[in-house]
Amino acid sequence: MLLRKLPARVFGIGISRRLISTKSTHDPASSIAEFNKELEDIFGAPPSAGLMGSSSTELAGHKTQVSPPKVSENVSGLTHIGNQGEAQMVDVSPKENAKRTAIATCKVILGKKVFNMVSANQLAKGDVLSVAKVAGITGAKQTSHLIPLCHNISLSHVRVDLALNGDDYSVEIKGEASTTGKTGVEMEAMTAVTIAGLTVYDMCKAGSKDIQITNVRLERKTGGKSGDWLREEDSCTCDI
Repeated sequence: MLLRKLPARVFGIGISRRLISTKSTHDPASSIAEFNKELEDIFGAPPSAGLMGSSSTELAGHKTQVSPPKVSENVSGLTHIGNQGEAQMVDVSPKENAKRTAIATCKVILGKKVFNMVSANQLAKGDVLSVAKVAGITGAKQTSHLIPLCHNISLSHVRVDLALNGDDYSVEIKGEASTTGKTGVEMEAMTAVTIAGLTVYDMCKAGSKDIQITNVRLERKTGGKSGDWLREEDSCTCDI
């Protein structure tokens, strides 16, 4: 009785003939979508996964792979990116407290004119290197306020040193940060030298707008799960 009540197109008179025909201009994916729509119109619901078979469907000699939606996985090892690709703050509560240090450097290229002014302490804003040193220390302590996903770390030590380099008319800056805690201080060290470099620019910009802050980088770090790390080349001449 059920067979007599079902429209003839269910048995391939309508849909299947159109889909299987080699003259069809539809691609396999479009044909599958149309076929599913026809079944939904007839039965009032889309076909279940079981009715559609396994992971592949053959139409007009083409084999189309039908795969379930995949959940993005964090295969890159970036701890600030979740499984769905969203930003996240790392939970460090399971980690053990350990002594951690980091050293970073950067260079501010002044140009000959401004370099001579800094060397002679002739800038209207005062002693450039001393002010930049204090600014770098302050910047390290404010890292978690500047960079959203950084932890608020209790720093046990911050040091910033600046030195004039007459070879390329630059200021070389080196910063060190230390803590005993559950996460590293690489960002604190890099923030220290960056803020110090920006302060040098601010104090010298009246003499030249062509000043460049370059080569902000981590030089070495100690402690933590990943262990110690040292950059192979060290071009900074600052003593620390």
